[in-house]
This record gives sequence, C-alpha cells and structure tokens, in this order.
Amino acid sequence: MGAYRMTRYRSNAPTTPRASLVIPKEADLAYVQAAGAATAFARDLINTPANDMGPEELAAAATDLASRFGAQSQVTVGDELKSRDFHLIHGVGAGSPRAPRLIDLRWGASDARRITLVGKGVCFDTGGLDLKPSAAMLLMKKDMGGAACTLGLAQMLMHMNAPINLRVLIPAVENSIDGNAFRPSDVLRSRKGLTVEVGNTDAEGRLVLADALAEADTERPELLVDMATLTGAARVALGPELPAAFSTDENLLATLRIRAEDEADPIWPLPLWAGYDDELTSKIADLGNVSAAPFAGSIIGALFLKRFVTATPAWLHLDLYAWNAKDRPGRPVGAEAQCIRALYRLIRARVD
Repeated sequence: MGAYRMTRYRSNAPTTPRASLVIPKEADLAYVQAAGAATAFARDLINTPANDMGPEELAAAATDLASRFGAQSQVTVGDELKSRDFHLIHGVGAGSPRAPRLIDLRWGASDARRITLVGKGVCFDTGGLDLKPSAAMLLMKKDMGGAACTLGLAQMLMHMNAPINLRVLIPAVENSIDGNAFRPSDVLRSRKGLTVEVGNTDAEGRLVLADALAEADTERPELLVDMATLTGAARVALGPELPAAFSTDENLLATLRIRAEDEADPIWPLPLWAGYDDELTSKIADLGNVSAAPFAGSIIGALFLKRFVTATPAWLHLDLYAWNAKDRPGRPVGAEAQCIRALYRLIRARVD
C-alpha cells in the first residue's frame, strides 16, 4: 500500500526505490494481493481529476470491472432514470451536460447469500446553486470516493471468490449548474415514493443514495452497505482518519468495529439518534433533505438515508473522507480506500 503512486499525469515521474517484501510462511498472500490491488484500484479512481472521471467514465470503470470477473452490468442513463422513477438521481445530475446514470452490477450464484453495496458517485460537486466557496470545492473530485471504495470492495470480494450473491449500485452524477439545475425549495419524488423538499442543493449525496438504497431495499438483501463522502460534520466530529459508521443493528456495528481494529482500517460508531428525526420535517413534502439547525449533521444525514431502508434486516452506512491529508505509513497523501478491508472481513465472517 505504501508503494502506491499516481503517475498518470507526470511526464517525468519520480523513480522512488521500492522495498522488496519477504513473505512470511504464515502470511495469507492471496488476501494481501487482493487487498493491495483493490486499494490501488479505488485510489486510482479517486485521484483521477474530474475532467477524466465523470459519470460516463465511472460507469466505464465499473463495467470493465464487471467484465473482468464475469459479472453482469446495466447502466441506466439520462431521461431513462425518470422513466424508471429514479427522479432524485436525475434531478441532482440535471444541471450538468454529463448525463447522470445508475450503475448496477450483479455477480455470484443466485442461490448464495445476498449482499448489496451502494456507493455515492458524485464525480464533482460544485454544491449546485448553493455554490461552494473555492476552498471547499478544491477536493471535490473525491466526492465519488464512496463509489470508488464500493468498487474496490466488490473487486476484492470477486477476486477472492466470496460465496455470495453480490449486487453493486452506484448513482453517478455531476452536481453542476445550468438552467436545468435543481433548485432550493424544489420538491422531488423519490423511487420509494416519498417526496423530498430540497433545502440545500449541496446536500445532494443523500438524494442520489436515497434512490439507490430504495432500489436495493426492494430485494431485502441479508446485508446492505452504503459508503459515501456524505458530510463535513463527520470530519469535524472524527477527523479524516475515522469514518463514521451507523447501523440499525447494534451488534453488527460492534462486530464491524472489531473487524476494523483487527485490520487497522478503523471506523467509529455514531448513533441513529431518533430524537433528531424531526429535523427532517417539511411543511409541504414528506421530508426535507437538510435540517434547519447547524447541529448533528452526520447523524441527520444518516437518519435521512434510514427513511429509504425499511425492509432490509441489516444496514450499514459509512460516512468517510476517502483522502489522506498527510503522509503516514502505507497511506501517502491523496486518495484513500477506507473501510474496504474491514467490510471484506465482516462479510466473509457472515457467509463462510
């Protein structure tokens, strides 16, 4: 992991000496190789600038991954999203000339235990009409970090031939601005049928995830996991190194924390505090996408998503940063594939 370098855009890439690893006899080499490859894959996707990694390119990377492992893939694009009732995904992406899309991959035996992964694929986030200041926009190529980590985890599961029926859903959009962009106070209908009043166009990630989660929930998988660079509030609370984890199943959350510590791939649990649920109240729609208060932003974002997962027995939401702001061993400055090793161990422990 420490040997990773992004050299695609360097005409004279530095040649840093790399260590030669002596593999102990007891090492699980297959796991190490799968984890290293998945980490590099996710980092490459996140590090790629948005001019080369829009919704179409993210979909191409996902379908290429599917073809490498014999998975099925389907991509729903543009106005077809509306005809299939993915109005939130379409609405968020409507202001960009790069058409929004929903990526849907399936792999594994139909009679195996069903695991579904959902990743936020906002390939660049201007904030929409609630425009971000320039400093806040600087790293927004990484706003598809949840999708990248989801694809990295999917690659690892397929690479290691996990005995599961895997589905991956990625809403891929660019939150941009033109005359078609969605507006504050717009009311959009979700795939679940709930109407959502837009209080802030910069809270777009939860909107696209809501449609994807509602679709995933119709199949009632044994485990449903979503990963997203969802809120700055999670970073204020926990910093860039600790993704916030939420679940409707306390035992599942505790187990994930143990697996995460074992893998040095940490998470930290936060509560789905029901007392804050009324912050999502809207006077004209079923719910709003933001709270009027400035508090508990990560919890409120998770509570919003929870409204769209009503049938699945076990759901995990990871609010992550997907970026290293400083050099640490194995973690160079730049993109980071957070949670994938911890989640891989969690999933394998459930199905093996």
